[in-house]
Amino acid sequence: MTEDLQPAPALPNAGRIVLLSDSDPEALVAAIHKVRASGGIPLVGDDRWSDAYWRGVEQSVAAAESVPDAAWATLTSGSTGAPRIVLRTHNSWSSSFVPVATLLDAEQGDVLYLPSPPVSSLSLFSIAHAASAGFELALPHTRAVSFADFESATLFHGTPRALQSVVDLLETDASLRSRHRLRSALVGGSDLDPALRSRAKHLGINVVSYYGAAELSFVAADTGDGLRAFEGVELTTRAGELWVRSPYRALGYLTPDGRQPMRVDADGWATVGDMAEIGVDAPLLTLHGRRDGAILSASATVVPGDVEAVLRTLPGVLDAVVLGVPNAGVGELVAAVIETGVDAPAPTASDLRRRAADTLTPSHRPRLWFGIPELPRTATGKPARAELRRRVLAGEVTTLD
Repeated sequence: MTEDLQPAPALPNAGRIVLLSDSDPEALVAAIHKVRASGGIPLVGDDRWSDAYWRGVEQSVAAAESVPDAAWATLTSGSTGAPRIVLRTHNSWSSSFVPVATLLDAEQGDVLYLPSPPVSSLSLFSIAHAASAGFELALPHTRAVSFADFESATLFHGTPRALQSVVDLLETDASLRSRHRLRSALVGGSDLDPALRSRAKHLGINVVSYYGAAELSFVAADTGDGLRAFEGVELTTRAGELWVRSPYRALGYLTPDGRQPMRVDADGWATVGDMAEIGVDAPLLTLHGRRDGAILSASATVVPGDVEAVLRTLPGVLDAVVLGVPNAGVGELVAAVIETGVDAPAPTASDLRRRAADTLTPSHRPRLWFGIPELPRTATGKPARAELRRRVLAGEVTTLD
């Protein structure tokens, strides 16, 4: 006698995107796992979004049909424009869990500190990774980095800005230095200052930085001697634009009009428009910012990342964003917005101009200089360029004297 086989029960959220938000981080992580267990695709919102932006995301999610091949949904950073929803499979993340654990020298019993909220793709990735590897999570309960949040943590995954807050905290308090347990930090989201890596190492924290994108996941990692292709990733450049072939690539974008593919060729090479060079004598990757962020000024094409790297080395500059301001005569003027710090005196435009002249050609030297105590930032810690550009054009940012 044969037993009747019953079909597996349908999962209630199979292939459906579920938008989540909760002020309690533990409750939010539990909700993320519940959605995944029910076959759904978690997408985490941010309570700092405007009402209009929330409505836009909700409309995109409501209009979406079932996406059975997707397991996760994240948002692009919004550093150069409006964020888009990125869809990806489970394997596009899970296949990188072992290489990431190797970079972190992770082991059973580790506690992973995530200072960025789960709306950030880097934190959502680590929530998925921790569930698979059996790590405990140390989650943020305030906007600012707090020792109470990472006191038990042995591993860190966050932005350079969050790591700097951790290092600043430990350096200024001998008691906290003796109690902290952090030994490895995975840092992405924006450029890492070599001096910060050195300061962290002095505190016993080994730092691995990486370059990636919401659409591509991990692309290259730097253990201290420069960016090299992440395990399993191939890199090439075409006319200065970086192209990546990778098992970690996302499926594409979800828009109000439906799904849109990424820029992918017939051989599986994809790009998000970042400009880069790949070394000849060593497989080192040097990034030069987004192609769509290039400034056309007179007869020169200025890549903001090249100028920003120089400006960050100048005294009194905590961070810098370079953008183009429309000008009828030359197309765009190169403008620099300098992050000065809340309490620090702002450098003068004349001093910055004089120091920048030592290393920047005339076409790349900023013509306009602005100062701001703190740059507006995305959830991943990157400067929110679109918002900053709006403020500059609206006259909401102070001109440096």
